[in-house]
Amino acid sequence: MGAQWKAKHKDLAANAKGRLFGKLAKDIMIAARHGADPAANARLRLVIEQARKVSMPKDTLDRAIKKGAGLTGESVHFEHVVYEGFAPHRVPVMVECLTDNVNRAASEMRVLFRKGQLGTSGSVAWDFDHLGMIEAEPTDAKAGTDPEMAAIEAGAQDLEAGEEDGTTLFYTAPTELDLVSRALPAHGFTVLSTKLGYKPKNPVAPDSLSAEQLEEVEAFLAALDANEDVQNVFAGLGG
Repeated sequence: MGAQWKAKHKDLAANAKGRLFGKLAKDIMIAARHGADPAANARLRLVIEQARKVSMPKDTLDRAIKKGAGLTGESVHFEHVVYEGFAPHRVPVMVECLTDNVNRAASEMRVLFRKGQLGTSGSVAWDFDHLGMIEAEPTDAKAGTDPEMAAIEAGAQDLEAGEEDGTTLFYTAPTELDLVSRALPAHGFTVLSTKLGYKPKNPVAPDSLSAEQLEEVEAFLAALDANEDVQNVFAGLGG
């Protein structure tokens, strides 16, 4: 499952693509608070690259940049809220929300977690490591770049194969995310995305669940991911 749960074949559904654009637009607006020029704003530059990778329309992208930078006269205010709990069959879940209405988000989380169990702060977080996560790919695919050597030299704590072929997910201490992301290019890797996230310490093995139980977990996670306030879903489910 990797560090972050993602719906299977999510990119094939038009409504899922729309949700993805919505999540990226929030990331762009937040990054643009520190300046609308991607050349001078590394975080904005990375999010723009992610948006282009999934073919976000240019006018949508430009509007999000201007709105976040305060160039449209509109006020943009999102609060970051984390919810903890369990999916069906005791699969631990961390849910990150960016919302302009905390009361609405809390109410909707209570409804969504009826098929699982909504926990209190700290009830599930102990079973996850809070880490910096950097998705990167070799700058030159033919150069035979060694991800493990790059991780050591750039200062990453750990690594694993990324979700896309040829990519690597590097893990860092939260405070070293920017430092490592800026070091990786010198060691043969192009950074595709950076974020802070949650990696499960004791993931539930999928083969310990029946096909029906696994389907229930997937449906629960998909419902969370479809919520407009939910930015990231991290599930303690093995790959």
